[in-house]
Amino acid sequence: MTAGRGDEAYLAAGGPARHVPVLRDEVMAALALREGGLYLDATFGAGGYSKSLLAKPDTRVLALDRDPAAIAGGASFVAEARGRLCLVKERFGRLDQAARQRGFFDFDGVALDIGVSSMQIDDLARGFSFRGDGPLDMRMDGEGATAADLVNTAGETTLANIFYLFGEERASRRIAHAIVTDRATARFTSTTMLAAMIARVAPGKPGELHPATRAFQALRIAVNDELGELVHALAAAEAILKQGGRLAVVTFHSLEDRIVKQFFAGRSGRGQTPSRRLPHEIAPPEPTFSIGGKQPVIPSRREMSANPRARSAKLRYGVRTKAVPRGLDDRLMALSKLPEVHR
Repeated sequence: MTAGRGDEAYLAAGGPARHVPVLRDEVMAALALREGGLYLDATFGAGGYSKSLLAKPDTRVLALDRDPAAIAGGASFVAEARGRLCLVKERFGRLDQAARQRGFFDFDGVALDIGVSSMQIDDLARGFSFRGDGPLDMRMDGEGATAADLVNTAGETTLANIFYLFGEERASRRIAHAIVTDRATARFTSTTMLAAMIARVAPGKPGELHPATRAFQALRIAVNDELGELVHALAAAEAILKQGGRLAVVTFHSLEDRIVKQFFAGRSGRGQTPSRRLPHEIAPPEPTFSIGGKQPVIPSRREMSANPRARSAKLRYGVRTKAVPRGLDDRLMALSKLPEVHR
């Protein structure tokens, strides 16, 4: 992905692109960069974080992105880094596998900047924005089912759940019903076609967000399994960080932040009272992260004024302990999935 992410409403509406790394200085401070360190930029995009990581002398960076356009765009940067940057096309949910396949172990830090990139939004052919007409695609890596596939085949209950749970859309059932009704006559194929239908059945008030904003966010999250990828990435980062290594995660909406907050709370033992356990009660596992400072860290007023996409950003971070990695958390995975629909 890229620096310059931010407020989902602003992105969906398609404001002017600003490739400015969100909370860049705060992320670098949270990672406590050291000379000669090994770091992983799990969301490369335009390379904003990677450039800051490489500014520290003798650091090495493994950078990932699932978007082929980002990989192609970073080729010159890789050449300039002269062996200090390895750029790989891969989902960040597989960051541990990507690292081990290339012989990287014991990272000093991992940075995750979650969300859609301004480069993806600004390319109307990708189908993320409804500010102009484009195919209803929304795939970050160009693979698998598109948003059009989902809209034209999913059941009404599934669509309503997507809009409500992933987009926090209050008119989710109304929109889902209208989609199922209208697609019986004509398939939804373009961004403006879907946005216009949503505006018709669930019109907003003057001055509010475009009525299709939350539904588009929800479809994008569903198409790319963004929350599931995040849960896998957190566990993967835990597995590859050395003792004292740091994980910094920037999120842009409440769904992502809830997962990250609960991950760090569970992994740090926050809220546990070991002295009050019942007889024969199994002791909880040792904390795999320690959490310090006031969190979440949010952008300054100056940054939010200069970059509107930073308005909803939150940074959470932790320091790896010596405890054994715990792997995937079923409770967090449940937060990333839709409820089963029984027919």
